[in-house]
Amino acid sequence: MFWYVYILRCGDGTLYTGITDDIPRRLAAHRSGKGAKYTRGRGPLELVYQEQVPDKSAALRREIQIKRLRRAEKERLIKSQNVT
Repeated sequence: MFWYVYILRCGDGTLYTGITDDIPRRLAAHRSGKGAKYTRGRGPLELVYQEQVPDKSAALRREIQIKRLRRAEKERLIKSQNVT
């Protein structure tokens, strides 16, 4: 079973980074207001980046790495793998 690190672009232009083992289910949870508190009321939400990792531990480590990046670095990461 794989895990994923993902980045959402919120309606207000901010970026949200999270992890999941099921991207469509997690995105639906965010969009219905049952995802992270941060994304509530910030729709529409667009999946702009996803990265597959081997397990939850690796996903958590990668999430921390991405969250520590500056905005410009996150935008470069997103641009390097346009999922839309």
